[in-house]
Amino acid sequence: MENLTTMIGSKGVIKRHEFVRILIQCLYSLGYDKSAASLEIESGISCKSSEFKLLESLILGADWEGCVDNLYGIKEMTEEQRDTALFLVSKQYYLECLGRGDDSLALSILRKQISNLKVGREKVHMLAFGLLSLDLNKVHDDNDVFQELRKFLISELGKVIPPPITLPDRRLQHLVETVAGHQIDSCIYHNSLDPVSIYKDHRCGRDQIPTETVQILSAHKNEVWSVQFSNNGNYLASSSSDCTAIIWKVLEDSKLALKHTLKSHKNPVSFVAWSPDDTMLLTCGNLEVLRLWDVETGACKHTFGDDSFLVSSCAWFPDSARLVCGSSDPKKGICMWDCEGNEIKAWRGIRMPKISDIAVTPNGEYLISIFSDRDIRILNVGLNTEQVISEEHPITSLSVSGDSKYLIVSLNSQEIHLWDVEGCFKKPLKYMGHRQHKYVIRSCFGGANGMFIASGSENSQVYIWNRRVSDPIEVLSGHSMTVNCVSWNPKRLQMLASASDDQTIRIWGPQSEKSCNKEL
Repeated sequence: MENLTTMIGSKGVIKRHEFVRILIQCLYSLGYDKSAASLEIESGISCKSSEFKLLESLILGADWEGCVDNLYGIKEMTEEQRDTALFLVSKQYYLECLGRGDDSLALSILRKQISNLKVGREKVHMLAFGLLSLDLNKVHDDNDVFQELRKFLISELGKVIPPPITLPDRRLQHLVETVAGHQIDSCIYHNSLDPVSIYKDHRCGRDQIPTETVQILSAHKNEVWSVQFSNNGNYLASSSSDCTAIIWKVLEDSKLALKHTLKSHKNPVSFVAWSPDDTMLLTCGNLEVLRLWDVETGACKHTFGDDSFLVSSCAWFPDSARLVCGSSDPKKGICMWDCEGNEIKAWRGIRMPKISDIAVTPNGEYLISIFSDRDIRILNVGLNTEQVISEEHPITSLSVSGDSKYLIVSLNSQEIHLWDVEGCFKKPLKYMGHRQHKYVIRSCFGGANGMFIASGSENSQVYIWNRRVSDPIEVLSGHSMTVNCVSWNPKRLQMLASASDDQTIRIWGPQSEKSCNKEL
């Protein structure tokens, strides 16, 4: 018989008999029944406790009163757990009575046993009014069906009765997964969606994130103000104070090639936004119209507004059929259009503050805007409810995470703040180290599960943070002037783009790649 006090492991904190019992459970769950049974014999340890084996035999033998007494004898159970287990047993007894036509006994069980349990009145009512999915006519005196239902009952009780009487389902897998997950969470450079190996402790190097310039794009003739990768990661759009926007194609070898130069704007183009289906691109700028472009042909499909349109930014709803833009002119406010220029909805009026940035969560549930410089307005589009988060310093830009759960705002106090969209955070997570005081600097989420934040800086560098750490984990040098905007490729997790006043776009890749620094 196994010694219950024997400890294993270098730290002596694991009980040997518990470890073996969990191993046996794991073997059974993986389908290795013979190996599990063999280990039970060799170790003298059973996966099922003697208490649970007794309960199991009572259920299979339909000894319902014995089951009830047994459950009351398990001291490890809380009152809530015991009531839940008693309800499951009494329900089975009740249904078998109904199935065999003993309505009077069934009614007695319902009144004297089930109705006194604290399990929620709706469950009792369902039994009383026969609203269960079980077809009782088909189980009348059918012992085989009853046996199957009893086996299911045993399985359900195994989920309710606490250790050590039962083991939590797939306990060993859960323990290993927890350790692996903790190691991933502790790895500040982890940037992969691939499964990790449990053969060794997990730790990534800095080669998992983009840290070296692999290409310089210099087709713009003036300051580059905005860059944005498409949702499928196959394109990059950029805009400049040279009054143009450019669509770049990401090639198979991860190099970028110029696809279209968009030249219809008369004033600087400060913002670009991809439609969720990546077939269209929006471009806009202060004192400039909002234009909709066909990505494949490079043709302008529609123009919104006029030359005096004070538009600050624009965004798409996930159907790629509706778009919104915010204006620094309170009279124009926020407008929602379809792709043909028909106004669907508008938020405007004399009380409407100026809008400096706008975004829609990828799931389409929230419209988020920055107004009056320091306020974040989160509007639930479907419920038409809103919350407002106020910052102490002016906000220059806004970005939302790909899972629609978080947003970041860049402040001219030289901090980036992360808030949750649902409004649970009382205080934001803060990221510091970059330089931002005079100009609009756009930051972004990126990497595996959006676990990184990247930002430009007025000191000509690019900063990267792990979301769990307030100080940057990497500072990238290469630009010679202010870096205005960054974009992380959502599909190629080791590709980052940065736009600068030095008139170039830098494409960053992992350290292992050879820098080509080829100018286009």
